[in-house]
Amino acid sequence: KLCGYLNKLGIKGPIKTWKSRWFFYDENKCRLLYYRTAQDINPLGSIDLSSASFDCKMENGEGVFEIRTPSRSFILKAISKQAMMYWLQQLQMRRWEFCNTQSRFPSNGILSCSFAFLSYFVSTFVDVVDNEDFLPLVKTPTEAVGLRAASLPAPQTSTALQNISLKHPWTEIQNTVYNICGSKQLWGNNGNVFSFDEFQEHPENVDEEQEAEVEAGCAVKEGTLEDGRMGPRLNWIRKARWMNSGFSGSEEFLREKNSVDKVSVLQQQILTLTEEVKSQKELVKLLHKALEAAQQEKRVSSMYLTAAEDKDRLELVRHKVRQIADLTRRLEALEQEKKELEEMLTLRDSHIQELKEHVQLLMEKNHAKQEVIMTLTEQMARELSDPLQEANTITVETLYKQQEEIEHLKDDIDAYKTQNQFLNSEIHQVARLWTSVAENEKALLMKCACLQARNCQMESKYLTVLRKLQEAVPDLPSSHAELVKNLIQEALQWDVKEEAEEGFNLNPVSEYDEYGFMTVPDYEIEDWKLLAKIQALEIKSNKLRSQEIVEKPLRDRWNSIGELSPSAELKSLIRSGIPVEHRQRVWRWMVSRHCSPVPGHYQRLLEQSRSTEHPACRQIELDLPRTLTNNKHFSSPTSQLIPKLRRVLLAFSWHNPAIGYCQGLNRLAAVALLVLEDEESAFWCLVYIVENLMPADYYSDTLITSQVDQRVFKDFLSEKLPRLMAHFEQYHIDVSLITFNWFLVAFVDSLVSDILLRVWDAFLYEGTKVIFRYALAIFKYNEEEILRIHDSVEIYQYLRFFTRMITDGRKLMNIAFNDLNPFPMKLLRNRRSLHREELEAELSELEQIKAAYVKERAEQGP
Repeated sequence: KLCGYLNKLGIKGPIKTWKSRWFFYDENKCRLLYYRTAQDINPLGSIDLSSASFDCKMENGEGVFEIRTPSRSFILKAISKQAMMYWLQQLQMRRWEFCNTQSRFPSNGILSCSFAFLSYFVSTFVDVVDNEDFLPLVKTPTEAVGLRAASLPAPQTSTALQNISLKHPWTEIQNTVYNICGSKQLWGNNGNVFSFDEFQEHPENVDEEQEAEVEAGCAVKEGTLEDGRMGPRLNWIRKARWMNSGFSGSEEFLREKNSVDKVSVLQQQILTLTEEVKSQKELVKLLHKALEAAQQEKRVSSMYLTAAEDKDRLELVRHKVRQIADLTRRLEALEQEKKELEEMLTLRDSHIQELKEHVQLLMEKNHAKQEVIMTLTEQMARELSDPLQEANTITVETLYKQQEEIEHLKDDIDAYKTQNQFLNSEIHQVARLWTSVAENEKALLMKCACLQARNCQMESKYLTVLRKLQEAVPDLPSSHAELVKNLIQEALQWDVKEEAEEGFNLNPVSEYDEYGFMTVPDYEIEDWKLLAKIQALEIKSNKLRSQEIVEKPLRDRWNSIGELSPSAELKSLIRSGIPVEHRQRVWRWMVSRHCSPVPGHYQRLLEQSRSTEHPACRQIELDLPRTLTNNKHFSSPTSQLIPKLRRVLLAFSWHNPAIGYCQGLNRLAAVALLVLEDEESAFWCLVYIVENLMPADYYSDTLITSQVDQRVFKDFLSEKLPRLMAHFEQYHIDVSLITFNWFLVAFVDSLVSDILLRVWDAFLYEGTKVIFRYALAIFKYNEEEILRIHDSVEIYQYLRFFTRMITDGRKLMNIAFNDLNPFPMKLLRNRRSLHREELEAELSELEQIKAAYVKERAEQGP
């Protein structure tokens, strides 16, 4: 058992004193309990070691060390350096055992594999680090630590009351009364006020008694009750052992100690008992005074109760009031006398301080005179002595001093080496504990993320059921329809923020994402509001499920990339999505690869737009309020990005007069502004998209290339998804009415922001082929749902918002880049050339028909 006497530094205001305390380690709670003596029943306090750290500084003195807990620090002092190192090593070991035991928890469910791997990793790590020895184990100092120290008397203090804890008077009284009762029972006195039924009869023979002592010794403090107190039988056995060791004169004692040691030990014990008796007498006096006051109060109360008439009782009350008034006057007089004494004491202290200063001056003068006398005496001695002998004397003295200094420095080096070794072991063990806690926390976070994802899925399914019921409300009875409406109303009023306020939420859903897009769209149509809630829950569920499994490894791979250069690995990473913290840097790099910014060009365009009004200026002003209305940076006319967007669009209209401005460019520039933040970088990004990525005439007045791409897309849709295309043809659905805007603005305002930016990541790196891939993937993602609809109007209604129902970006990416392969760029170019020729021929034929019609009308006349 880890127990023994240590000195604890007690701080009471400006007064600091060392007090002897008996310390005992509680294995169940990882606490260090401390008592005034080893025989006390109640502890004065405890130190929580589970989250404590240890430190020892040699400059504090020999045997002094410190235990730091989150709430306070405890400064302790052992009797020797060896005892101090033993305590520190043992406390380290016990803390590690307790924390290692507490950190284990059963692994079950969906994370069993992760927990098994984690436990294997931690056990392997511990096996490796345990082989590292920072500080050799210190031998147990049996005279200061352990059960033998419990049988020795407590260390002495200068005064009897110095060692008493003034903070815990009731605990001191309990321990004192208990010790007194225990002593009387040892001498056969059963007339005390306390009786303990737990006492057993004495062992019948000496062997049994020794065996009982051994058992009691092995169980010292182990037999404490749940509230930290010691069982009476255990305390009785220990006190009997202590008394026998001091007075019985057993054979073992006679063998180990000679007569002189025995006498000194007995004298020491007599002194201890004498001091103990003094302290007990003072406590008895205090108890007597309290008893007299209580008895006096009891007599007065009895007189009051036994009084027959109200007059007598009133007289008693008046007497009591007079006593209170008299005591109040006496108290005021005593306070006045106290103030006068304090003033006198202050005057005396000031007078004493003046005298001390005067004495100090006299002592300094005397010291200065003595130094002068010594200097003159040495000078005279040097003049009278032989110069060579004087030099030898100085050399010997100097050498002796240097040797002493060297010895002191060696001792200091040894002490600091020991301190350094211990601190290294402490740092290493704390790091091990932190690693273990971090791994456990990581595993718990993964489990929590999976549980929250599952919860979001259940809520989403619940809302989906409500949506189905909402569609069937006209066919339901009135009572059922009212119930469905109430449930839908409650679901719409529920705010995801309340969940974060109620408790721990791993990934709370905020109102806006990192770029300012609304996470829950604010649909004006009442029927779509429930759809928005379902969408938000699905997004949160997908984020939680992919956070640790996909997102973290992907982010680690991005963090390891230094300078960017085209490669297959970079292409794969960009297709998987660029993390928010790297997106701006990667987008700037992709733009600068194909479109080198011209210094000063953007500023010249701004000057031109300020001096001359562009013809497209009016259309730009009309489109600004309609740009990204679901983004907080553009939703208000006073937003900071609105003026930047205006300048970017005006600069581009002057930069490319052939296009000027086309509806849709405002959305492209807005997304570039959100990611790149700098308006000049957004301008060059817009130039890169229009002039490098997109084919020529994509944003011209005729939009001829955009129409060509719609025909090419229909060809790919027939090849990749023939069932779906046949379904569209059966109900005469023209998909270009839906997809034309996808291609023109690269899915802006069609997909949720997280998936949209992933599409743009690949689009800026690979070009327009990505738009074809994702457009086909969107239809593939929802193919089965579309095939279930057998009405052209319902199909068009579904196609209006079905892109917003796509929440699993990983699944959509796998369809786009894996399921739709092969997708060669050469085939895309050939299809574009073929359909462009067809479209141009059709347009030429239309022009001829138009010209012939105009000519015919002209010939007919008015």
